[in-house]
Amino acid sequence: MMNKPKLLIVEDEIESQKYLQLILRKHYDIDICDTKDSMLSLLVKNEYDTIIMDISLKNGFTGIDLISELKRHSVYKNIPIVCLSAHAYGETRRQAERLGADVYLTKPVSNKVLIETLEKLIIHTNYEGKET
Repeated sequence: MMNKPKLLIVEDEIESQKYLQLILRKHYDIDICDTKDSMLSLLVKNEYDTIIMDISLKNGFTGIDLISELKRHSVYKNIPIVCLSAHAYGETRRQAERLGADVYLTKPVSNKVLIETLEKLIIHTNYEGKET
């Protein structure tokens, strides 16, 4: 049996965490966190195929801050990041993409679109990232 891809969800709303876990657990091995510190703790312990990043987080850091930090770090910079946010503002999207987000999806997003987006990113990253 093949291992499921490993997914890190950075989301501070409990209902959103439950919803994402419900729709994605069939396809992915999932870890969920809600702060910068918990995210960094999980990243040190695990390798992830992709990260779903909410833009609005509590405790003084936004998803934008975390994207910037991850993309500057040599170990984490190649992990694909999918922003999943209620922020539909063009400037927030442009800033996330400029800092290295691979995809920006606006909530609510259909389950099908989210799963297809994750699959494409993981396949692309595994294809591009493997050296022979």
